[in-house]
Amino acid sequence: MHLPEMNDKGMPELLRFENIAWYEDGAVRILDRRIYPEIRYEICRTPEEVALAIRNMVTQSGGPLLAVQMGMVLAAKAAAGKPEAEQIKELEGAAAMLGQARPTTSAALGKLAEKSLKAAKDALSRGTSAVDAVFADALEEANARYARIGKMAQYLVETFPASGTVMTQCFAETIVGKMCLEIRNTKKDIRFFCPETRPYLQGARLTASVISDLGFPVTVITDNMPAAIFRKESVDVFTSAADVITGDGHVINKVGTFQIALAARWFNVPYYVSGEISRTHATAESVTIEMRDPDDVLRFRGIRTTKPAVKGLYPAFDVTPPEFVTGIVTENGIVRPGH
Repeated sequence: MHLPEMNDKGMPELLRFENIAWYEDGAVRILDRRIYPEIRYEICRTPEEVALAIRNMVTQSGGPLLAVQMGMVLAAKAAAGKPEAEQIKELEGAAAMLGQARPTTSAALGKLAEKSLKAAKDALSRGTSAVDAVFADALEEANARYARIGKMAQYLVETFPASGTVMTQCFAETIVGKMCLEIRNTKKDIRFFCPETRPYLQGARLTASVISDLGFPVTVITDNMPAAIFRKESVDVFTSAADVITGDGHVINKVGTFQIALAARWFNVPYYVSGEISRTHATAESVTIEMRDPDDVLRFRGIRTTKPAVKGLYPAFDVTPPEFVTGIVTENGIVRPGH
C-alpha cells in the first residue's frame, strides 16, 4: 500500500507512528512504553491482544488512540472472506471491546473504534478491502491528530518566555514532540523539569527522552519535588496534556497533576493544559477514574518495597478544578476553563 507523507516527520523515535502501534504482516506491533528506553515490542495477533496491551499499559498517553484503530485492522483481517453480515458482526464486536479498553478514556477510544468500523462497512459495501480501508483511515486520523496538536503547540509555545523554564507532567506525548519542534522554530531558549510520575516513571522514561532527543536540556525530578523546584528554580510555566477535559473545564490527567497545579497557583506559575474539550463529559462527575492494581505501588521493577501486610492504592488519574487552570490550549487558540 502506498503511504502518504506523514505528520510524524521530525519527531523522535518514540513518537513515530510505526513505533506506537503498527499493522504489518498480519500482526500489530506496539512499542512497550513500560520499559522504554529499552526497546521491546508487544506483538498482537488478535484484537483481544491489542485490547489487553492497552489495558496493561503497554502503550500509554496517546498511544492507545492509534492502537485501537490498528486493532480494528486486525479485526478486519480476521473477518476477511466471510459473508458480509458476519464480517460486520465481528467488526462491531471488536469495536465495542477495543473502545472499552481503558475506562477513563473510553469515550475517545470508542469514537475511534466506531470510525474504523464505519470505514470497514463502507469498504465492504463497495466490495473493496476492509483491511486496507481501516489501515488507511487509521493513518489519516493519526495524521490529522498530529496536525491538530501541531497547532496547539504553536499556541502553547507562545506562552513561554524567550528564555526560561517549563515543568511538565506525565507523558503528554505528541504535544511534547510538537512543542519542542515549535520551540526550535521560534528559537526560544527553554529548559525543562520532568516529574518522574510513579509507578511507571513516564516522566523520566518517556517525556524526558523525547525532550532530550530533540536537543533540549531536561532534568528529571521525583514526583514529590515540584513545589521545591517552583521555589528554587524560577519555573515560568507548568504544562500538561489531559486524558479528559470536561465541558466545564475540569482536567482529568495522570494522578499528581492536581498537586502540581496547587503548587503552581501558590507560586504564581501559570498552568496551561493542551487538549480537546470533551463533548461527552460535561462535568467531572461523569468521568470514571480508573483504579489500577494496588500491587503496582508496592513494587518497583518487580521488587516489593513494603512488608507483606502493607496495602496499596492506585488511582490512575486525578481531577484538577478549573480555577487552577490558566488556560486550555486548543487547535483554535487558548480558552479560559468553562468558556
